[in-house]
Amino acid sequence: MTMNSRERLLAALSRQIPDRLPVTTHHLMRSFLADIGGIGEQEFFDRFGLDVIRWSAALRNDPEPSRDWQVEREDIADANYHTVRFRITTPRGTLSMVLQDDGRTEWVRERLLKNKGELELIARFAPVPLCDLKTVDHEAGAAGERGIVRGAVPGFPIYGQPGCWQDAAVLFGIEALIVATYDDPQWVAELLAILQRRKLSWLRSAQGAHFDLIELGGGDASSTVISPKIFDRFVAPFDEPLIAAAHENGLRIVYHTCGGMMPILERIADMRPEAMETFTPRTMGGDADLGEAKRRIGHRVCMIGGFDQFHHFVGCSPAETRQAVRRCFHEAGGGGGYILSPSDHFFAAEEELLHAYAEEARSCVY
Repeated sequence: MTMNSRERLLAALSRQIPDRLPVTTHHLMRSFLADIGGIGEQEFFDRFGLDVIRWSAALRNDPEPSRDWQVEREDIADANYHTVRFRITTPRGTLSMVLQDDGRTEWVRERLLKNKGELELIARFAPVPLCDLKTVDHEAGAAGERGIVRGAVPGFPIYGQPGCWQDAAVLFGIEALIVATYDDPQWVAELLAILQRRKLSWLRSAQGAHFDLIELGGGDASSTVISPKIFDRFVAPFDEPLIAAAHENGLRIVYHTCGGMMPILERIADMRPEAMETFTPRTMGGDADLGEAKRRIGHRVCMIGGFDQFHHFVGCSPAETRQAVRRCFHEAGGGGGYILSPSDHFFAAEEELLHAYAEEARSCVY
């Protein structure tokens, strides 16, 4: 029986066998959409025949912003990048963060937490995030049977990430955070607990939201960044309760680990997400062996990703792209429970190769 995109993706997320290999992508970069004619996301999915994922931030705007957390934005002159400083004023002190943008992506130039004492300002004054149920409902209605609605556990305001450890790395810096796990583990645990409470508030407020999948985790929790020992002590204990809270509200979780995964596959699966991503291959700096991963955890979670977009969306022949699709299907597609996707987002792609990617995947029939 032929399935629509929504049925196909949901079947894979439930580790069932769909009619054919589901094929989609991760976040679509605005710069890439502009490069191919300024199209919208839905037009992208339609043009290339991919299974649709609609993203929803779903953060509720506070109609009366807190006087204890006042945010000011200031553009800073920079010869190379668009640079913005955010200054946050609280009754006990001021925080600041600088972001830069090269037109393709954005990054943190200056961390929000300059010293450990500033954590008190976040704990006491930062607004609590809540889910905007109406926005999610709108996205679900727009998606219909054409696809699924995906969101993410919110990161810290201005610039943050879904997982507790990943969010902390953005706020304090990954190198400093790793050092602090040895020099001051109690402070690290306090930071993670504060971020966890914020994320739990959002998840509890998302009860009844028509999300099909919620992202958690982040690349700074990958085994190419931290050791399994740090993962066991500072990642899993803070992210696992978030997954449990999501399940209590009927939400599915995909755990995102762009980077190394193989030494911690079972550790991630033990947290009981419905899906895991990105299975970044060695050719992109990860360590994923799709076949081995399928044998080890494919019976426990849906696997998403594994495709090398750096080498098979640009600079190769359509035949090579098709071969790469077939390898992914052969290694991870058996028995269902696999969604073909690039290993995270991409910034450049040749349209001919995107067509080859989607067409070959649609021919991978169970």
